[in-house]
Amino acid sequence: MDKIIREDVEAILEANRAGMDSLAGQGILISGGAGFLGAYFCDLFSLWNETSSNPCEIHCLDTFITGTPKRIAHLEGSKHFHKIKQSITQPLPKGLDASYLMHFASIASPTFYRKYPIETIDSNVAGTRNLLEYAQERKIKSMIYLSTSEIYGDPPADKIPTSEDFRGFVSCTGPRACYDESKRLGETLCSVFHKHKGVPVKTIRPFNVYGPGLRIDDKRVIPDLFTGAFYKKEIVMHSDGSPTRSFCYVSDATDAMLKVLLSPHNGEAFNIGNDLEEISMLQLAQSVQSMFPDVKLTFQKSEEKDYLTDNPQRRCPNLSKIKKLTGYSPKVMLKQGLLRLKKWYESDLGL
Repeated sequence: MDKIIREDVEAILEANRAGMDSLAGQGILISGGAGFLGAYFCDLFSLWNETSSNPCEIHCLDTFITGTPKRIAHLEGSKHFHKIKQSITQPLPKGLDASYLMHFASIASPTFYRKYPIETIDSNVAGTRNLLEYAQERKIKSMIYLSTSEIYGDPPADKIPTSEDFRGFVSCTGPRACYDESKRLGETLCSVFHKHKGVPVKTIRPFNVYGPGLRIDDKRVIPDLFTGAFYKKEIVMHSDGSPTRSFCYVSDATDAMLKVLLSPHNGEAFNIGNDLEEISMLQLAQSVQSMFPDVKLTFQKSEEKDYLTDNPQRRCPNLSKIKKLTGYSPKVMLKQGLLRLKKWYESDLGL
C-alpha cells in the first residue's frame, strides 16, 4: 500500500475502530472498488483485517474503464480480497455473500460523462436498481449510494451553504444532465426501496472530493492543475476564476461515508465535504502554482464547447445534519491536502 494512502487509512481506522465490530466476518461489496473512492475502502477494510480475529470479505467489483488495476494490485492475492471484473448493470455473481453494499460505480468526471452519457445513465440507474434488488433479496445490514452535490444544480445565494432539504435547480437536458438527473433518479430508487421494501440504504452527496488516488488524467479541476504544473510548466485557467467550491480531502470523505454506513439512519441523505474553506478557482490555481516556483498561470478558453455550460457559480455544503447524527467533522485543510496529493503524484508517476 502506498505510504501516503496508508497514513490516511490508518488515521481513519484509528478514529472509527470501536464502531467497526459489526463488520467482523461480514461480506462487503464495493462497486467501483478500483476507483478513486472505492479503492480507499478496499484499503481501509484490508488494513482492518490485519488485526481482526474475524476478518471481513472484501468484494471489489469494477469494469476497470476509469478504475485502474494498478490501484488495487497490492491487495490481489490477499485471502479476504476478491476482485470481480464486470459492470454493475450485469447480474451479480451467484453465491456472492455481502451484508454491506457500497455503490461507487459511476462515471464522475464531466469530460467523460459528456463523452459517455448513456453508459453514465445505465450505471447510475440500472446499476443502482441491480444492487437494491440484491439488497432486498439478501436482507443486508446496510448500503450507501453515492449520489453527488451536483443534484443541487446552481442554488440561489440564500441556499448556500446548501442543506439536504434543498430540492435542486438542475437542467434536465443540458450537457451535465446525464449525470445529474440519473443520480437524482438513483436517489429516488433508494428512497422507494427503503420505504416500500425495507432496504437499509443511505444516500451520500459528496462535495468536490480530491486526494491521492485521483487519476491525473481525470480531467477535473485539481488533476488538470497538477497536469499543467508537472508536464507543461503552465497552469491554464479555462474560466475567469470566479466560481467557488469547497474541496474535501479524501480521508475526510472516507471517514464520513464509513460513519454513515455504520449508522442506523436508513432512508436519509447526507452531505459530505468540508464546510470550513470555500475558495475561488483562481485561489485554487494560485495555491497549486505556489508549490511550483517555475510554473506560470495563464487564461484561455477551453476546447470543450460545453466546458462551462450549466457550471454552478458557487458550491458549499451545509454539514449540520451529518455532524449532528454521526459526529463527523472535516480535519484536513486544503493546503495540507494539496501537498499530500502532490507527493502522491510524484511517487505514483515517478516524477
